Amino acid sequence: MLANFLSKSKPINFIGLLIFFFFNFFITVFSSFFTDGFSINVMLKSGILALLFFTIFFIFNFINTRNNLTFDNSYAYFLFIVLVVLLLSNLINYKILVKMTVYLLFLRKIYSLKSNKKTIAKLFDSGFWLGIFFILEPVFILLFILIYLSIYLHNKITIHTLFTPLMGFISPLIIFFTYTFWFDKTEEFTRLFYFDTRFSAELYVKSKYIWAIGTTFFLTIFAMILKSSKVLSVNNTFRKNWILLITNFFLLILLTILIPQKTESELIYTLFPIAIILANGIELIEKKLFKDMILYFFLIGCVCFQFLL
Repeated sequence: MLANFLSKSKPINFIGLLIFFFFNFFITVFSSFFTDGFSINVMLKSGILALLFFTIFFIFNFINTRNNLTFDNSYAYFLFIVLVVLLLSNLINYKILVKMTVYLLFLRKIYSLKSNKKTIAKLFDSGFWLGIFFILEPVFILLFILIYLSIYLHNKITIHTLFTPLMGFISPLIIFFTYTFWFDKTEEFTRLFYFDTRFSAELYVKSKYIWAIGTTFFLTIFAMILKSSKVLSVNNTFRKNWILLITNFFLLILLTILIPQKTESELIYTLFPIAIILANGIELIEKKLFKDMILYFFLIGCVCFQFLL
């Protein structure tokens, strides 16, 4: 039943899954009224958070459908929604949602390089968004790997394509330096280049999400292996984006471990490659009964984790 509903990418799917998410979102928000009390400021904050979530879902769906990262279905969007619901109690935070929005805007430019249109502009924009992301979360400078891997995979190596992302990256840094210099806060700028990385996954091992994290990681690796055996033997555009997706996944696993101040909310960054890789794995299943079992497993499991743990 669920597999049939998600088998096509239709506006009703997008709307239906949004309703499902915001139902869970408002339950989470209203439950906080009993502890924090009701006020106009709380309502305004909730409205802004809802708008940020909507923006994230829209950009995710846009990247996936525009670049054909899955077939014409809603599996990836569904998985992204339910995994966000899983982490929802940790994501009621402006900063993490703004960072996620910037991260997705960066990825939008990376995956769109498959097209030959406006290549230089896309590379500048990718560097620009990464520059903003670097200001917000310095360790994510490692995502430069994705930019140059995309340039290499799409055979666009020229002197212009190699230096354009750097120019884009430097642009927001110049603006930020000017701001800190004007207000005599240059230590905030220099602090960006002192990487306080702590290679530790201890928080995740002790997390209440440990079983969810472990199961999702295992299924993602399994889907990756199954799909790769079919994709990597064919030299086409999807093969290039598949390599990007795999690199994206392992980079994000590394970066979530390197982030110095872990709160579990940073796991949201991994959900983009995870949802799309899992969706590609589900597409390989021929029997709808098995598809339904997996989809209901994620749906019921994530809702139970959200409200019972």
